[in-house]
Amino acid sequence: MLQASPSNSTSRIVTGAKLPAHVFDSAKDLARRVGEIITNVIRERNALGQNAVLGLPTGSTPVGVYRELIRMHEEEGLDFSNVVTFNLDEYYGIHPDRSQSYQSWMREHLFDHVNIPAANIHIPDGTLAREEVDAFCDAYEAKIQEAGGIDVMLLGIGRNGHIGFNEPFSVRNSRTRLCTLDPVTRVDAASDFFGEENVPTQAITMGFGAILASRKILLIALGESKSGIVRETLEDKVTARNPASFLQDHEDSSVLVDLAAAKELAAITTPWLVEAVEWTDSMIKRAVIWLCEQSGKALLKLDDNDFRKHNLHYLLRHHGPAPTLAHRVFRWMMDTIEYHPAGREPKRVICFSPHPDDDVISMGGTLIRLVEDQHETHIAYMTSGNIAVFDHDARRVADMVTEYNRLFGIDQRRSTEVESLVNESLTKKLPGQFDHEAVLKIKGLIRWSEAKAGALAVGCDERNLHFLDLPFYRTGAVDKKPVGADDVAIIRELIERVQPHQVYVAGDLSDPHGTHRVCAEAIFLALQAIEDSSGSRPDVLLYRGAWQEYELDELEIAVPLSPGDMELKREAIFMHESQKDEALFPGSDPREFWQRAEDRNKGTAARYNQIGLPEFFALEAFVRWDGVPL
Repeated sequence: MLQASPSNSTSRIVTGAKLPAHVFDSAKDLARRVGEIITNVIRERNALGQNAVLGLPTGSTPVGVYRELIRMHEEEGLDFSNVVTFNLDEYYGIHPDRSQSYQSWMREHLFDHVNIPAANIHIPDGTLAREEVDAFCDAYEAKIQEAGGIDVMLLGIGRNGHIGFNEPFSVRNSRTRLCTLDPVTRVDAASDFFGEENVPTQAITMGFGAILASRKILLIALGESKSGIVRETLEDKVTARNPASFLQDHEDSSVLVDLAAAKELAAITTPWLVEAVEWTDSMIKRAVIWLCEQSGKALLKLDDNDFRKHNLHYLLRHHGPAPTLAHRVFRWMMDTIEYHPAGREPKRVICFSPHPDDDVISMGGTLIRLVEDQHETHIAYMTSGNIAVFDHDARRVADMVTEYNRLFGIDQRRSTEVESLVNESLTKKLPGQFDHEAVLKIKGLIRWSEAKAGALAVGCDERNLHFLDLPFYRTGAVDKKPVGADDVAIIRELIERVQPHQVYVAGDLSDPHGTHRVCAEAIFLALQAIEDSSGSRPDVLLYRGAWQEYELDELEIAVPLSPGDMELKREAIFMHESQKDEALFPGSDPREFWQRAEDRNKGTAARYNQIGLPEFFALEAFVRWDGVPL
């Protein structure tokens, strides 16, 4: 069961877990709470004239915490001069000046912004000769002991349960050492290195013996991709297959997660099996659809015994009998089916596409329907997507432009210079190194042309395509800047100019620093500003990307797609040639984007059919934004 946490009203405590666990409504709330805990330790130690010793991780998960600590330093005078830090790990064989090195990462995200003395910062050295590593690791452990041990150890968690680089089947009492990375870990790091083949195979990591010797441990996890391993860590037994489960043996360790990372916990998925719940309409819908899945029956075939067999006695007793409950949920789900998502009267609509292909991948069929219904359909491409283009595609386009100019006698000298610059830059570029500005422009041009072709394929008017190129994305790296006032202003200007009745926003909000979430945050801020000034805002529908779908009980609109719609949607996705066959950032799913999209749309239709609703070829699904900021 989830109970309100006395220490923070924005979190809830999960009872029944094998570790103290707190679920936060948002990543920002979680970061504030962790920042508060660390700040209290620093201030207590400062008051005593002692050092505060912190164990620190890298990766996207702790970014929000580090931003909160920086804010506390800049706005509230938090003094880091007596802080000593020990980082968990570092890739082996990577120079500290490389953008992917953890020394570089820590400087960028924390150390360059607070007053920790350089002598107090300790990070494993990935440049050591092999024969020097063991002695370094022993010295690293000795320095931790000399500092008095770690007061607060902040941890992230990998999808396979790794902590630091303690991969599955690591020894519980292991010490700092050189280790070999698990294939899952290397896949997950591939985007940072612009390809899995560029990810180091080894790293130096603090061992579990040192981690578990810390006085307090805070494990944080964000996003749906971590939900499975969070459930194993909190609900299953201790096992070396999941190193994070070793934390169950620590006397002061806590797990802090957002709602997305907590979604597979029993207290979240089936709270009625944990303790008594308030049977609201949404809870009834979730429980009855869950019962369909557990019993293998359609809604209108459920009987009283099904409810009793699956521990839903209270629901049956107070809201039954079974036919009443089943018909109620059946009507709710039928009402989600909508062939005309913006209505039948012509309206203005904006689809915000974070990347240049999110529009057709995620809601290409709905775009087809909006155009068919004669709505003025706009698409706003929020970022260039230029980092997701292979180098060989940039070479090809540079060569093609040079040849085109030669054939038509158009500024051949300048185009030859550009081609030479591009080829030289790409030739000299090290694996994982950032692109030259000229290369980024060519890669952005490739994505621009593909986005335009995809939108035209589903019937959109070229005049209604908007390429916003938001500033937060223009880093040339995988890591992006936080959303800023300039990003919000660009979006607000477009919305106020178009005056849409309906807005579609990518709702993949799990990764707090991912492009989708940052784009959504900027859109929501713009919409709130518009509502504050005008008193109203357009209807906002959230869609999911190629990987995941909303749960059935969450869906508010489901748009049926015919085989012809799916074929046209596929053709639009195929226009994104730089992302077809093999994408630069494919993720852990081996399917192509068009395959993921089709499987998801057909899968949603199959789930509707399984609970007894009409059988459709495919469905694209949406939920409404509730107006709550991220």
